[in-house]
Amino acid sequence: MDKKNQTKVTEFYFSDFPQFEDGGLLLFILLLCVYLFIVVGDAVIFLDVQLDVRLHNPMYSFISIFSFLEICYTTVTIPQMLYNLVSKEKTISFIGCLLQMYFFHSFGVTESLVLTIMAIDRYVAICNPLRYAIIITPKLCTQLSTGSFTLGFLMLLPEIVWISTLPFCGPNQIHQLFCDLEPVLLLACTDTSMILVEDVIHAISILSCVSIISLSYLRIITVVLKIPSGESRQKAFSTCTAHITIFVLFFGSVALMYLRFSVTFQPLLEKVIALMFAVLAPFVNPIIYSLRNKDMKDAIKKMFGSQKILTVSGS
Repeated sequence: MDKKNQTKVTEFYFSDFPQFEDGGLLLFILLLCVYLFIVVGDAVIFLDVQLDVRLHNPMYSFISIFSFLEICYTTVTIPQMLYNLVSKEKTISFIGCLLQMYFFHSFGVTESLVLTIMAIDRYVAICNPLRYAIIITPKLCTQLSTGSFTLGFLMLLPEIVWISTLPFCGPNQIHQLFCDLEPVLLLACTDTSMILVEDVIHAISILSCVSIISLSYLRIITVVLKIPSGESRQKAFSTCTAHITIFVLFFGSVALMYLRFSVTFQPLLEKVIALMFAVLAPFVNPIIYSLRNKDMKDAIKKMFGSQKILTVSGS
């Protein structure tokens, strides 16, 4: 194609959202409720950990960071989905699309690193409890958290910068619920095979995190099964159950989305996987960490109980 006749794309159109009169409003209400639940639930967990001194330890510190990341992670995509459900345009600017991809994947990579750190933390706590306080120090926790954010936001930067230099001359329809790497690259008017190098790097990083987490919990389970006391064994298992559940949901959806390489699914299944990855997994996080954790439930009751007392005192 003659470059002089190419029209530069300045915005993209999401083609897979229903019209307002065709069920868009119902989906809007459902998705809005889910989003509010995620934000409020994770905000409560984050505030509980910050305000309750009983939760001032590495495990809950990492949980609070993960909850904060979940708020940011879902805020990158769900508000745009809500807009698309009630808007006739269903468009996003080229720069907005790049930013959505960058922050969505950067927060996702950071979450995977935090989950890996959480697994290592539980490994040291259960498999080497006498040295836990010496190994997992506040300074180390700060360094690990800072390192996760730094690596998470640097890893995707070269890829996004490269995509920003590609020519997009049409069509401009994204066949996905949000801007993602593969659907956007399919619209580029040039060869994008070099992206396979980045895909391999991402796959290696994901598989490295999965391997570390899996080996940590396999070792934890082996150690816990040797604990003679049934009560202590049950407590140790309950502590790790929440982490393992989040791990399976998060990395399971990641694998379905990004570790398929040339395997393709039906369009409807693609959307279901995207919803699982971007919405369902974050939705489950507050439920698991609040309803299945006694310390967290006690902290939530204390926080809301204190607010009631202050309200009564003020009146």
